Amino acid sequence: MPDHTFLPGEILSNKTNQHEGLCTGPARSLKGVFPFRLGTTSYILPDDILPNLRYLCSLVDDLELVLFESDEFSNMPSPEDVSEMASIGREFGLTYTVHLPLDIALGSADEEVRVASVNKCRRVIERMSPVGPFAWILHLHGDRRAELPSQDMGRWNEQNRCSLAELLSNGPVPSKICIETLDYDFQHVAGLVEDFSLSVCLDIGHLLMNSRDVQAHLDRWMDRARVFHLHGVNPQGTDHCHLGHLPGGLLEDLAARLSLKEERVLTMEIFGKDDFERSINVIAERMSSWRK
Repeated sequence: MPDHTFLPGEILSNKTNQHEGLCTGPARSLKGVFPFRLGTTSYILPDDILPNLRYLCSLVDDLELVLFESDEFSNMPSPEDVSEMASIGREFGLTYTVHLPLDIALGSADEEVRVASVNKCRRVIERMSPVGPFAWILHLHGDRRAELPSQDMGRWNEQNRCSLAELLSNGPVPSKICIETLDYDFQHVAGLVEDFSLSVCLDIGHLLMNSRDVQAHLDRWMDRARVFHLHGVNPQGTDHCHLGHLPGGLLEDLAARLSLKEERVLTMEIFGKDDFERSINVIAERMSSWRK
């Protein structure tokens, strides 16, 4: 079972076409304010990717393109749309992180499923390469959602190893592929990350959701962490909520760490205009001392 919390049906439904112009967002913009690149997802408005891009391009530094490709949902941009994304990115100094498909199983025991998963990622990489992604976000899904991602860890790791080798063959620079922290102990994939010289996407929302030590993960993976995902967990236990739900001191500590490192992306991984505007306000207030 995929160990993610995105709801593609909700994200892709209820589309509107009310946002035609470029960069008509709320008054508060945090673009270019911090020593890191502040980003959010491509689904803040209940609309397609391009209207979201036009709305967000003057408000943030990076856009996470959340892509789905399954029998039920597909939001793969056309080559013409990708060309427009690249053009807007150049014009507005906007970079992109591309979230590779969620419905993949690179560690599957079923070789047909594993190979199909690799090919699905390759198709997305080929389509989206013209935007020059800052990073590719990749999930190494477990066979199940548990502390131990598989009952057969040797097989699961070996299948993931084969998939990564195939994906990197004539593919992206390894350091641009960021393996995301999910619900299992990330140490289970540490060897894969290090052996292939990959980067890490530290999803702090996932760490909080699973009661993991955020500071320990920052200490362990800061040198490899190219992208950070931030989202709050509300009292009902729902994640991908606005950042007002984050523990006190966490944003300040993260900003201090990011100010001392080379360029990184900090993504507010939320879905919805209200959560976005609330999160922008939280970032502005709690990270104000770390402006450029």
